[in-house]
Amino acid sequence: MIEGLFNARRSTRDYSQKQIPDEVLTEICRLATLAPSAINAQPWKLYAVTGDRAKEFIPLVQTGGANGWANGATAFVVIQSLPPHAIMRGERRVTNEPFIPNDIGILTAYLTLAAENKGVQSCIIGLRDEDGIADFLNLPKGTPFPLVVALGYASEDCPVPPKRRRDFDKVFSLIK
Repeated sequence: MIEGLFNARRSTRDYSQKQIPDEVLTEICRLATLAPSAINAQPWKLYAVTGDRAKEFIPLVQTGGANGWANGATAFVVIQSLPPHAIMRGERRVTNEPFIPNDIGILTAYLTLAAENKGVQSCIIGLRDEDGIADFLNLPKGTPFPLVVALGYASEDCPVPPKRRRDFDKVFSLIK
């Protein structure tokens, strides 16, 4: 079952206009926040943008004319990176700062797999207008939004190309 989920998940860029129910969108985000993070700091906040607000959001991920396909997405999850957190372990101060990008990546993987598990397709967007997103969300300029995930239901005629991956033996070594 899990292998089927991993094989099914792909970057979708052709969506139907069927809206994602709020409870499904909320559940996808809830499942994503189960992702592990360094010192369990959970250095993220998620903003789900849907409905008419999603239409207003689209230009913020189309910087320089890119991502024209985003016009078809019916929802977006904006990932905000929170400031570093530190804890004391005995006499030693431990911080999650160097691990925040990794934690955001793991959260994003959880998010896209949770979406696929709910029958919702996704595409991770790295190109975005962070200051525009901050304005949209009424947050200070300079607030970091490392990734945005477009969500929607794939159109009926959405192409599903086979996954192309390097040969497993070229990307994996078992060392004993």
